[in-house]
Amino acid sequence: MITRITRIGNSRGIRIPKLLLEQCGLTDVVELKVEGDTLRLSKGQTVRHGWEDAFRKAGDATSDELLLEGMGANAFDVDDWQW
Repeated sequence: MITRITRIGNSRGIRIPKLLLEQCGLTDVVELKVEGDTLRLSKGQTVRHGWEDAFRKAGDATSDELLLEGMGANAFDVDDWQW
């Protein structure tokens, strides 16, 4: 498909037909990459993509133990920290 690049403020843009977006599964977030003289457009991942699954795999919050409780004071704790 051949299309025209249009002016959008100081930038440029193209219109992507709905059918092409649906065929590629593109939604609101996309990733742009330059590969040689080609501009590649692909599905983008949100900033926190996969975090929810990672939290679930980490286990139940009822089994959490305090990780810092067994650590002793460091130089900052002794010399610099004031309550």
